[in-house]
Amino acid sequence: MWTIIKKEWGIFFGGWMGYLTIMIFLLVSGVLLFFIPDTNLLDGGYATMDSFFEFAPLLLLILIPAITMRSFSDEYKAGTYELLRTVPLKHIYLVGGKFISSVSIVLIALSGTLVYLFTIAYLSLNGIDVGAISGSYIGLILLVFVYTSIGIYISSLFSNALTSFMLTAFACFLLYNVFSYTPSFSVNGINIGYYITIAGVKYHYENISKGYVEWNDIVYFISISFLFLYQTSLHLRFKNN
Repeated sequence: MWTIIKKEWGIFFGGWMGYLTIMIFLLVSGVLLFFIPDTNLLDGGYATMDSFFEFAPLLLLILIPAITMRSFSDEYKAGTYELLRTVPLKHIYLVGGKFISSVSIVLIALSGTLVYLFTIAYLSLNGIDVGAISGSYIGLILLVFVYTSIGIYISSLFSNALTSFMLTAFACFLLYNVFSYTPSFSVNGINIGYYITIAGVKYHYENISKGYVEWNDIVYFISISFLFLYQTSLHLRFKNN
């Protein structure tokens, strides 16, 4: 698995595109956080990163698909997947290596946002809410797990990286947003909209972002991630037969 991780790191950071992707993510998030009126925390007058954690899931819809789109698509296109099939490596380790390498790259990008946190702490007169911000980062990391697992699964289905990118962004957007549009939907007097809402990622992410890290939310994120990783392993197994 470690060999797969190092290989993925080498591919991503072996050219300027990898660094550019991370730089664009940090540049856009910085502009939104400090310069755009609707999300500018300086105009709000509060030492908080709430606005960042509100738009971060949307930025990840671009960053993560850009990282995962080549996970298997390029292997298929270049014919290197056929070489991987000859290596005595279980599918779960191959998928796990791809997943860990992609997650670690995203976390490197997110670590750059700590600069914003230190800036806010420096400018603040009364300090920052460390508990709430820590909870929000935990929620964001769990969201990274889900988006990345979806991206790797979709990449295992197509040999075209651009197709993988677009479908991953679309699938993650649907999973994050669509379920939250029916909070008051009722049938025969029963509010089933609530149950539809809790099936979506946004509900659980917002719960954790409030600073309340509960086990049911953590289990939800881990379960969704495991489901897509398992489906990826299953697909590769059938593909080899």
